Amino acid sequence: MKNEDARSGLSFRPQKPQPARGGRRPPGAGRRRSGTNGDAPGTNGRRLRLAGADRRDLIVGWTLILGITAAFMVVNALTVLTDYPSLDRWAPWVWEGTSAAALAVLIWLPWLSSLAAPAALLDDGWRARGRFVALHLAVAALYSLVHVGLMVAMRHGVYAALGETYDYGPLLERFVYEFRKDLLSYALFVGVFWAVRSLREARETPMRPVSFDIRDGARLIRAPLDDILAATSAGNYVEFVLADGRRPLMRATLAAVETELARCGFVRTHRSWLINAARMTGLRPEGSGDWTVELGSLEAPLSRRYTPALDRLRAEGLRPQA
Repeated sequence: MKNEDARSGLSFRPQKPQPARGGRRPPGAGRRRSGTNGDAPGTNGRRLRLAGADRRDLIVGWTLILGITAAFMVVNALTVLTDYPSLDRWAPWVWEGTSAAALAVLIWLPWLSSLAAPAALLDDGWRARGRFVALHLAVAALYSLVHVGLMVAMRHGVYAALGETYDYGPLLERFVYEFRKDLLSYALFVGVFWAVRSLREARETPMRPVSFDIRDGARLIRAPLDDILAATSAGNYVEFVLADGRRPLMRATLAAVETELARCGFVRTHRSWLINAARMTGLRPEGSGDWTVELGSLEAPLSRRYTPALDRLRAEGLRPQA
């Protein structure tokens, strides 16, 4: 998908996460770190922070799950009535209704575990996968145990109100039966929350510019951003240094170009230089606090007055030479 901002000359596409330099993923890559409100333990030893977006995911997922649960309740109750016509007509509705009500109360458990052990852990090596499986199995067992307890308690209450006695049957045998069903419903609910979160994050993904229009006299050069190494001030013009060696001139100020390209990863390193941080291949100290930025064969100055730029470039993943 691609569109264009006519005012800035930038062409856009959905931004995708980029791997760290050298092909190595930074710690926690692929995992979303949530908000600032409320903490819960995660599987990586850090605190799991819950944001408003996560709570909105809970509401949306809860609504979907309630709809799914209600549909299964009706189908199961009607199926039991069809298979066992001699049963009291109200009994299957009590069984399925109490089961559905207990599941509705426990939906927050698969929501929390979907945050603490996201699907991204499956891409982070065997230890992360082991933590992923261990956490979800433990939560699924707790989920089933509490579900059965609540369900049976509610059935006893309903039966007592109707003047009847409820018999759950052999405890261990019935729990194993319910656990198999609960394991499937737990996996389904976790999947719903993952899907809700993924769709929301896809909608929130910013559009990333893919090219910049350089007006060189009467010509218009649509240069891919990755091909622009730097831009330098040249009097009333800005000279762009392209990867193929071209140096087109555009009548503009460097400050105006910086306003458009700063959001695209370009960094002001000198009063006369704007560089593409993604194309940096090295940093070299020059003494007196000044540095040289290496962009392949091109070298650009980094003034000591631009300390934020130095910090930004250091954070790009390259270690300056001693």
